[in-house]
Amino acid sequence: MATTYTISDLAREFDLTTRAMRFYEDMGLLQPERSGPGGRNRIYSARDRTRLKLTLRAKRLGLSLSEAKDIIDMYDSPRDTGPQLKKFLAVLAQHRRQLEEQMADLQANLDEVKVHEREARSLLARVEREPARVRQAVNAK
Repeated sequence: MATTYTISDLAREFDLTTRAMRFYEDMGLLQPERSGPGGRNRIYSARDRTRLKLTLRAKRLGLSLSEAKDIIDMYDSPRDTGPQLKKFLAVLAQHRRQLEEQMADLQANLDEVKVHEREARSLLARVEREPARVRQAVNAK
């Protein structure tokens, strides 16, 4: 007998809401069987669990859900894995370029913050020295 899961089982295991699970289903990432009155109960298979795990891994990598779906769907087909791996590498390369651009932007922003911090510290030191000069001038009179 194959292992099956309820929506609550998988939501709990992967720390998701049942709403997120239904969203992934709407996106075509999960395809549970239906049972009960009006098909209200979702029954997830081991395949659905694996697809969910891969979807969440793709999200952590920063891939969009449609990119994740494209890649995961390729592995469902009985075709040669060469094209699948090439597609996956292309998606990862594009994502890496985006992350590197974001990192460069963040580094430039961080460098600018450091410059402003140095300027502010210098100005603060000058301001803090001035009251001492004023007190010295008053005391000298």
